[in-house]
Amino acid sequence: MAPTPATTPAPTLKPGTSWQDAWQRSRTAAPEAFRDDRVRNLWAGTWHADGDPLPAVSPVDGTAIAGPPRLDADAALGAVRASLDQHRAWRQIPLAERKARISATLDALTEHRDLLALLLVWEIGKPWKAARADVDRAIDGVRWYVTEIDRMLTDRSPLPGPVSNIASWNYPMSVLIHAMLVQALAGNAVIAKTPTDGGLVCLTLACALAAREGVPATLVSGSGSALSPALVRSPEIGCVSFVGGRDTGARVATAVADLGKRHILEQEGLNTWAIWNFTDWPSLTPQLRKTFDYAKQRCTAYPRFVVQREAFADFLAAYLPAVRGVRFGHPLAVPDPAAALPDLDFGPLINAAKAKELADLVTEAISRGAVPLHRGTLADGHFLPSQDTSAYLPPTTLLSPPPSSPLHHAEPFGPVDTIVLVDTEAELLAAMNASNGALVATFSCDCDETYDRLAPQIRAFKVGRNKPRSRGDRDELFGGFGNSWRGAFVGGDLLVRAVTEGPADERLPGNFPEYHLMP
Repeated sequence: MAPTPATTPAPTLKPGTSWQDAWQRSRTAAPEAFRDDRVRNLWAGTWHADGDPLPAVSPVDGTAIAGPPRLDADAALGAVRASLDQHRAWRQIPLAERKARISATLDALTEHRDLLALLLVWEIGKPWKAARADVDRAIDGVRWYVTEIDRMLTDRSPLPGPVSNIASWNYPMSVLIHAMLVQALAGNAVIAKTPTDGGLVCLTLACALAAREGVPATLVSGSGSALSPALVRSPEIGCVSFVGGRDTGARVATAVADLGKRHILEQEGLNTWAIWNFTDWPSLTPQLRKTFDYAKQRCTAYPRFVVQREAFADFLAAYLPAVRGVRFGHPLAVPDPAAALPDLDFGPLINAAKAKELADLVTEAISRGAVPLHRGTLADGHFLPSQDTSAYLPPTTLLSPPPSSPLHHAEPFGPVDTIVLVDTEAELLAAMNASNGALVATFSCDCDETYDRLAPQIRAFKVGRNKPRSRGDRDELFGGFGNSWRGAFVGGDLLVRAVTEGPADERLPGNFPEYHLMP
């Protein structure tokens, strides 16, 4: 009698990683910040059970999670005024004491590193490796500033009022918490609005650990329309720091320009990767695979490839193995309880609505003439049995999206690549500059002279040669061209300069209505 074939066991949730596990651990770590099944707002140095909580679900599998307790406009204004009082006291604290308090905060964040990462998995769908990297980049980045801040603050002083931070959901730690702690290190009280789409509990825990050390942090939740008058227009605010889309960013830019307020506005742009007279194809495939990290839900993702037509066959031979090798699915699903968490390129998108929006855009683009070169399926994913997969979108690649499609000119913020073929250098530059400014770009070519001649004409703050560029850490500067950035540039010394005052006639490097000054 033939033996019965062995069956592969169904994946299961890694023990100790459920949302309830993460929630209870958060309540134990910072009981002052949580009450029963809800999260508190932090203002005036105290945790408040105010606001009307929104229901929320995890993009990972639809599990119900804690939702943001939304403040109204009047409560937000009170929080801003209280932050000004904190600011006036904090700016008088000696730098040595500020460094000690920020360092103690970093020690606490390090102690709770894995809990913060687990919260990022559940709240915004990051794979485990990416979630831990987000936490580590925040901690390591701020530690560097602690060692360098003395020289950075020579002949500089804090702003007249606190820094207001309004950031997107995709990097709660390495962008938002990192910026807040550096701003506080420079002598400012800091305010942050919790992103509506995710990151609430992670940010709340991080701010609780900072508040325990006496760092003057305010964390509030609410709709942008309700909180904008307080967080953007209040005369108490010394600087507005924004990370998000162009539509919202344009409204914030108009407000701060009218008020003459210090500002840092990082907005989206279509980052492009061009291939022109290039032959090093073996080096390209592994780099292309990495561009799918976190489903391209990051400001420095590369969703657009501009390819020389005569090189298209070679490019496709390098590209398709990369996209076919992408692994996606439930970040906490394991084949057996003892197994390590899966090494995925990405998990879900931020929510089911975003996944449907992108899927509909792909369908519409194809109906109007785009050529599907690769279309993954959910069957390719790594999931628990019968789990909700509505927030997942398999990797997709389209050739020549029609000009009528948003995929032709806008950043998709998801795992959808588009390829445009060009025949001349002029066409190449026009395709790379389609969104009137970007944060990063890459130009792959064999010839030094060609790169040196064309790279300066690409409207991106950073242009890589044969490899991708990133936001960067520590002393690496960051900004954008055109509509991708407004206000002061950041990174390294520039981040501190952006949130402090220097000589009366100082012109900060940045992209302002009246001037554009590169570092």
